[in-house]
Amino acid sequence: MDRIQVDILGLSTSPSSGGAYALVLKETNGQRRLPIIIGAFEAQSIALEMEGIKPPRPLTHDLMKNLIDSLGGELVDVFINELRDGTFFARLNLETQEIDSRPSDAIALAVRYGVPIYVSDQVMDEASFIPEAEDAEKISIPPKKEQPEEPAAPAPPRAEQVRKQLDEAIAREDYEKAAQLRDELRKLQARDS
Repeated sequence: MDRIQVDILGLSTSPSSGGAYALVLKETNGQRRLPIIIGAFEAQSIALEMEGIKPPRPLTHDLMKNLIDSLGGELVDVFINELRDGTFFARLNLETQEIDSRPSDAIALAVRYGVPIYVSDQVMDEASFIPEAEDAEKISIPPKKEQPEEPAAPAPPRAEQVRKQLDEAIAREDYEKAAQLRDELRKLQARDS
């Protein structure tokens, strides 16, 4: 079975899935995208690790990593190997064995270990798509010259406020609010750059 390496393109809310999130994977050497619907907890766990935000106490995936490490294991890669009845299946490839996993948990561990994520060619053929315009996702903010110079100045104070609220949400372990604030902070930073 051929394995195709993918990268995490992003996470987005999926209104049609009752509060779940869409984790979008992109072929490393291609254009295909693979969306996987995951739960809010797993999405927050992945997003916090990708952003380098450390909660005050370890999340479940941090605990899993600590257990693997303390038992002398090492995660080599994760492999989304099957799609059956609309459900994705994955495997954690450790040095000495493979363990069944949900893709969301496997990817949450992959970002913690910094290991590659692979998808079987059959799964990619069955569930992936090629976006109509490669540049469509990049155009989310109008060019700077269309924005007036003066309104841009208040952005840093707002960004600082959002950063402070983000830190407070993490301290309260309100990760859903933290994810919303992180997204707002990204928009503010993108507007300023």
